[in-house]
Amino acid sequence: MARGVLSRRPALSMMLGAFCCSRLLRSKPAIALSSGLPSLPIFRRVLVHSRAVDTSSWRGRSSSASSSSTPTSALRDSSTEASAADYRDNRLKQLHDASVDAYPHYWSTNVSVTDLVRRYHDLAPGQRHDEFEFRLAGRVKSLRSSGSKLKFYDLVQNGSRIQIMCSVQMHEGDNFTEVHAHINRGDIIGVRGIVGKSKTGELSVFPREVKLLTPCLHMLPNDYSGLKDQETRYRKRYLDLLINEDVRNTFVMRSAVTEYIRQYLKSKDFLEVETPMMNIIPGGAAAKPFVTRHNELGMDLYMRVAPELYLKQLVVGGLDRVFEIGRNFRNEGIDLTHNPEFTSCEFYMAYADYESLMTMTEDLISSMVFKLKGSYEVEYHPNGPNDEHITIDFRPPWPRISMVEELEKQIGATLPRNFEEDSTRQFLDDLLISLNLDCRPPRTTPRLLDKLCSHYIEDKIVNPAFITEHPQVMSPLAKWHRSKPGLTERFELFVNSKELCNAYTELNDPERQLACFREQAKAKDAGDEEAHGVDLSFVEALEHGLPPTGGWGCGIDRLVMLLANKNNIKEVILFPAMKPILQQRNQKTSESEQDEAGSK
Repeated sequence: MARGVLSRRPALSMMLGAFCCSRLLRSKPAIALSSGLPSLPIFRRVLVHSRAVDTSSWRGRSSSASSSSTPTSALRDSSTEASAADYRDNRLKQLHDASVDAYPHYWSTNVSVTDLVRRYHDLAPGQRHDEFEFRLAGRVKSLRSSGSKLKFYDLVQNGSRIQIMCSVQMHEGDNFTEVHAHINRGDIIGVRGIVGKSKTGELSVFPREVKLLTPCLHMLPNDYSGLKDQETRYRKRYLDLLINEDVRNTFVMRSAVTEYIRQYLKSKDFLEVETPMMNIIPGGAAAKPFVTRHNELGMDLYMRVAPELYLKQLVVGGLDRVFEIGRNFRNEGIDLTHNPEFTSCEFYMAYADYESLMTMTEDLISSMVFKLKGSYEVEYHPNGPNDEHITIDFRPPWPRISMVEELEKQIGATLPRNFEEDSTRQFLDDLLISLNLDCRPPRTTPRLLDKLCSHYIEDKIVNPAFITEHPQVMSPLAKWHRSKPGLTERFELFVNSKELCNAYTELNDPERQLACFREQAKAKDAGDEEAHGVDLSFVEALEHGLPPTGGWGCGIDRLVMLLANKNNIKEVILFPAMKPILQQRNQKTSESEQDEAGSK
C-alpha cells in the first residue's frame, strides 16, 4: 500500500527521497560505496536543487558495480566523473529552460574590489556612500540567504574580497527572485550599486543590479576543507588558485622576484635580450638535452639547456652588459628541486671577474630578501610546512669556501692537481670506494669530484655560502685560475644545501676553449649524457675577441622556493611537469588489481 501512496504523490516521494539522502550525507562515505550508490555530490545536488532523480539509473549502476571486478579506486574515479557531468548538464539545462543569457559579451567596470576596500574600509557601521554608483565584477566565493528578500554573496576579484548585500528594496525591477535563483557558488557576476557598511560593520556593496556573466559548471571544493590533493592542485592550477589563497601569494612573490632582478640589472645598464630556444649543438651547461625535429630543415635540434654561448657572442659583438630571464630545458629526473623546464636568469658583464660577481651577488640577493621579506632572516621549512623550520640568514658578507682545499681538510688527504690525467681519476675512484660513497657510472673525474663536494661541503650549508675555485675539468667554460694550477675562477652559491647561483670569470682564450670542448666530447663518447660536443662556431666567435668577462646564472624557481617557504619546486611553477593522467590511471589500476589478487 505504501508503494501505491507514493506513486500517486510524487511530491511526498521527493521529500522522502531528500530525507534519505540527508541521512546518507551524515553517514560515512564508505557506506554509500559499499551499497553501490553513487558518490556524495549527487546527493548534495538532490538537496540543493530539489530535482527529481531517476533512481533506476542508480540501481543499474549498483548492480553493474557489484558484478564487476573493477577496483574500488577506479569505481570511485568514474563515479566522481559521472556526478560532475550530471551537475554540468543539469546546470546548463536550468539556464537554458529559464532563457538566461549565461555568457554576455561585455560588462563595463569602473572600480576593482581592491580599490573599494582600500578607499572605504574606514566607513562607520551603517554608513553608505550613495553619491556614486560603482560597477564591479568578480567570482562568487560563497552565498547565503536571509529569507527570500535578502541575499548575500562573498565576491572575490584579483585576491580581494567584499560582501554583496542584495535586497528587494535596492533591486531595480521586479525580477529579484528570478535573477538570484540562477546564481551559484563559483559563478562570475557583475554588480552595479553603492558602497557602504552593514549594521554589523561589514564593508558591502548594495546592488541595484546583479547580472550573471559566466556560470561555473562544476561544484567547487568547499572553503572549510579546501583543495588539498596535490595531483589535482598541480594539474588544475586554476582550481588551486580559486580555492587556496596562499597559492596566489606564492606566484605574486615569484613575479616580485623576477621584477626585482630585472630592475636591479637595468639600473646597472644591462640590456635585456632574447636568444634561441633551439640549437644545432647543445651547450652552456652539463645537462642532457631534449631533442626536437625541424621538418623544413629536415634535421634534429636540441632545446636549449642554457643561453650562455649566445649571450657571450653578444658581448663579443659589443653589447658589454646583457641578461636574459627565460626557460631552459633539461631531460633529467623530476624531484623536489628539479623540473624538466625551469626559469633562470643569466647575465654577462664585460670587464668583471668572479670576485666582483660574488660581491654583486651578495648585494643583489640580500637586498632582494630584505625588500620582499622585510628582514635578512627567513624562516624556511625544508621538510614541509608541518615539520620544524630553520632560519636562513641572508645578511652579507657570506663565507667563501675553496672547494679542493675544503675537501682536503674534510677528507684528511691531499688531492692531486693534474685532474685531466687518468691516474687522478683512478685515485678519486679508489677514494670514494674507501669512503663508502656511491657514484653512478660513468665514474669520470668531474662526477667523482662532484660527489665528494656534495657529501662533504654542499650538504652542510644552511646560510648562503660560496663554493669557489672548481677544477678545470668540472668547468669547461670557466677561465683558469690566475694563481692556482688546475683550478678555475668559478663560484657556486649554495643555500640550505641547494645550488642557487653559478658564475665565473669567462674563458676567452679560443685555443683553450677548443681543448676543453674536446675533453667534453671524450666524456660524451665515454657515456656521459650530460657532456656535449665541440661547438666550432662559438670558438670562431671567441677568435674575434671576447673581453675579460664575468658570467652569472641563477635558478629563479629555487630562489622563489626559499622566499615563499616551499620545499617542492612544483609549488612555484604554475604548470609543472606531470605524468599523463591515462598513464597514472593504468598504473593505479594495475596496482589495485595486484593488491586485490594478493588479498585473495
